[in-house]
Amino acid sequence: MPPVPEAVTEFLAQKRIAVAGVSRTPQQPANAIYRRLRDTGHEVFATNPEAERVEGDPCWPGLGALPSPVDGVVIATPPPAAADVVREAAELGITRVWIHRSFGEGSVADEAVSLCRRKGISVIVGGCPMMFCGKVDPFHRCMRWFLQMRGRIEA
Repeated sequence: MPPVPEAVTEFLAQKRIAVAGVSRTPQQPANAIYRRLRDTGHEVFATNPEAERVEGDPCWPGLGALPSPVDGVVIATPPPAAADVVREAAELGITRVWIHRSFGEGSVADEAVSLCRRKGISVIVGGCPMMFCGKVDPFHRCMRWFLQMRGRIEA
């Protein structure tokens, strides 16, 4: 297995993480990421402008509405919304962003990635926190190996 990128280690060392794009539909990738981070001891905050509660927890319309600051944000929104999340993160001084992607484009949008770089935000492009966080299930372990070997996790 390739080593864990330093940016991933630093991101997961944070205690307070927002997950943008958590859905009222529990089967969505954002929800699985939210649950895994919560289950591994992180204080997580769900954002979705269309939901007041997700996964039995409060949900906020955006990063600016959170009850307290976060250290980083996982973006698991449709790609067109990713740049807006990055802009909001930059305005709030959030310095770490992970843009989710497994197969296909995921949440990655060129505008969001370039905006992170212009604003000095440490960005992980691709992959999923579930490939590195806590006890990694066989599916995510295989996916991690495959995506790292193909250069699809840019950190």
